Amino acid sequence: MARISLDCTSSLPGIPLSVLSVPMENKYKCQQCLQVLRKPVQAQCGHRFCVHCPQTAHKSAFPDNAAGREIASLPARCLNQGCNWTGSIKEYEAQHEGRCEFERIQCEACQNFILRTEKDRHNERECEARTLNCKYCKVTFNFKDIKAHDEICVKFPLQCKDCGKKKIPREKFSDHSKSCAKSKSACPFSEVGCKSVVCTNGKLGDHEHGSTMEHLRLLLPMVLSLTRTRAEAAGAGEWQEDSGLGLYRAPEEGAGAAASVQPVGLEKKVNALENIVCVLNREVERSSVTMEAFSHQHRLDQEKIENLSNKVRQLERTLTMRDLQLSETEQLVRELQFCTFDGIFVWKISDFSRRRQDAVAGRAPAMFSPAFYSSKYGYKMCLRLYLNGDGTGRGTHLSLFFVVMRGKCDALLKWPFSQKVTLMLLDQNNREHIIDAFRPDVTSTSFQRPISEMNIASGCPLFCPLAKLAGKSPYLRDDTIFIKAIVDLTGL
Repeated sequence: MARISLDCTSSLPGIPLSVLSVPMENKYKCQQCLQVLRKPVQAQCGHRFCVHCPQTAHKSAFPDNAAGREIASLPARCLNQGCNWTGSIKEYEAQHEGRCEFERIQCEACQNFILRTEKDRHNERECEARTLNCKYCKVTFNFKDIKAHDEICVKFPLQCKDCGKKKIPREKFSDHSKSCAKSKSACPFSEVGCKSVVCTNGKLGDHEHGSTMEHLRLLLPMVLSLTRTRAEAAGAGEWQEDSGLGLYRAPEEGAGAAASVQPVGLEKKVNALENIVCVLNREVERSSVTMEAFSHQHRLDQEKIENLSNKVRQLERTLTMRDLQLSETEQLVRELQFCTFDGIFVWKISDFSRRRQDAVAGRAPAMFSPAFYSSKYGYKMCLRLYLNGDGTGRGTHLSLFFVVMRGKCDALLKWPFSQKVTLMLLDQNNREHIIDAFRPDVTSTSFQRPISEMNIASGCPLFCPLAKLAGKSPYLRDDTIFIKAIVDLTGL
């Protein structure tokens, strides 16, 4: 056997006796820790020890694999209250020891015992000795010092009692108090008797501007009092007008005598007058700045209005284009709904009575059918119907015409159009249809290659007498007629 290395003194000692589900034999007991042998070794004296017990380090010991296998197969159970785990000693060491959710462990910070499953929550939320970072200034401190830190944190949010604004950092609260629009300050004219003694910072200028006349009325008695005081102090000496204040002053040679008898309150009143002049100057400057700001804002507003007007016009043009595209798309969908590609087309005309009244009144004398084709890449055609007749048939006949239209593949087709065309008004009893047919006149412009959306219509002005549609006509049922067109495709 090989000698084992015993330099891992920090490893676990023996397995507690109470883990075993059966009485323990003495041969499985460590002679040092008196617990169940963990990785047993045997000394030369014959005694067995746990591989990491301190006494083992002073003996010549060798692994006892036979005892280790016997101990590994012993039945075991969990010691922790509430845990029902059972298994072998081997399974206990490999799978359960140090992992049991019901094991109570000691918190390294606060030294309290907690369940292993509650360790993370305890460390994050409950431990009194845990460290935190201030969410305002990011400084690290102990949880128990949080209240003391909030009292000195320069980033801690405060609320202004005057304006109600929240989340003002403590370091900026002093500046906010000075500029707060709702903090209180005294009116400069309170010294001369202004009754609006307290105003807000934000409205102080408005108060000064709106109360100019009132302040001047309060100022007048003070000016008059000052004039009388100086007159009494100067005696009967010669006085000259002071163009700066509108007051009077004595000649220079009498200034010394006058100064000696000026009342004590005169200097205070002069200081008050100087303060008032300063306030009035500030008011004029403020008004000028305000007017300039209004003018600048007016120019900006005009530019915004012009830009918005341009955008509105652009959107209107875009909307018009969208409406046009939508209309074209709807027309294309209607055409595709009834479109055929074999030269045969049946046209159902509903609401016949109303449509004929519109034709008689001239509101809608003619109707165009949806387009149809001789083939997918062939001639494009449609029908034109006059419900009150046209030309020689006006007022007496239905007039039906055939129209050649401009198609996408006209360059590939044979021109002029020369195919036989048959037009029919269908008998809805399938007995006697009204039929008219013709071959195109190839010299007519009606059958040349179209250069516009459609050629001039050609067909039958006297297609069907209107009398055949009166009464119980087989051609008119449920206020509906059917017209059929057949294009002979021979030779195409």
